[in-house]
Amino acid sequence: MGKIEEAIQQKEFKDPFNKAVVNLMFTHSYLVTAQNSLFKPHDLSPEQYNVLRILRGQNGEPTTVSSIQDRMLNKMSNASRLVEKLKQKGLVKREECPSDRRQVDIVITEKGMDLLKTLEKQVENSNSHIIQLSPEEAVQLNDLLDKLRG
Repeated sequence: MGKIEEAIQQKEFKDPFNKAVVNLMFTHSYLVTAQNSLFKPHDLSPEQYNVLRILRGQNGEPTTVSSIQDRMLNKMSNASRLVEKLKQKGLVKREECPSDRRQVDIVITEKGMDLLKTLEKQVENSNSHIIQLSPEEAVQLNDLLDKLRG
């Protein structure tokens, strides 16, 4: 991929902070494109994959759409719509909450778990291929990103 200046054909930036923001936005797009191509053969979006991972983390305990929304990586995603699409594919179930009929519980199905298991090694390989850093550099990058968000 190379330097950001080459990728977007811009000779220089106003300051290093402007360059960092542009670089992060460009890198985000690069990562999303890579994920899209990884998940597309499974008729899945990165956001749907994120929902499935959240539900797997519930260890069989039901959760609500609003709880899923709170934990999503992309806060602009519509969790209700994503859950409905996953339900249509048989990857999640929506059930009325026994203690509160207004609440809908969401759980991952066995089919959803199987899909995550199928994707696990592919995602691992893709991540290490996309992030062309040593393990130590990846730790440093994570620390810097955490620091950036304050």
